[in-house]
Amino acid sequence: MFHQCFDEAGVTDVHEIGCGEGMVSAMMADWGATVRGCDFSRDIVATAQQNFGPRGIRFEARSVYDLEPVRDSADLMVCCEVLEHVDRPEEALRALAACTRQWAILSVPREPIWRVLNMMRGKYIGDLGNTPGHIQHWSRSGFVRLVARHFEIVRVRSPLPWTMLLCRPLPEPSARS
Repeated sequence: MFHQCFDEAGVTDVHEIGCGEGMVSAMMADWGATVRGCDFSRDIVATAQQNFGPRGIRFEARSVYDLEPVRDSADLMVCCEVLEHVDRPEEALRALAACTRQWAILSVPREPIWRVLNMMRGKYIGDLGNTPGHIQHWSRSGFVRLVARHFEIVRVRSPLPWTMLLCRPLPEPSARS
């Protein structure tokens, strides 16, 4: 599903926000994209840089809240498996939208399916299946409603157990009237 969204966007300038160890960034680079990645954890960024920096991917330690359009904009902004960890999702989405030139791919675990699947495999039973660090929880429709306040939703995908959205930035407020 991710590959389909990436192909539909049809761009090669990518900034992955919340890149973790760099696996998705490396995958997009393999598909021909020029990729930058950032994550709030310096240790994780160091791992990403060690693993994939030699392949030409630049990684930096930075929070989604610290994104700046002049420095961080890209034709495609990717933010997968990140927003469930942030305490201010509206602020994070505003920052992402401000840096999105053409497209964004956003994904989160789909609740309550995510928790049920965790409990079925015997994980996090005491927390009713909630993965440590997940402080936001959205159903498919709830995530679509949230993101639609900041982006035009072009495509909604539901690969079990996630919700994945392909989006375009909304026009500037003055252009909407």
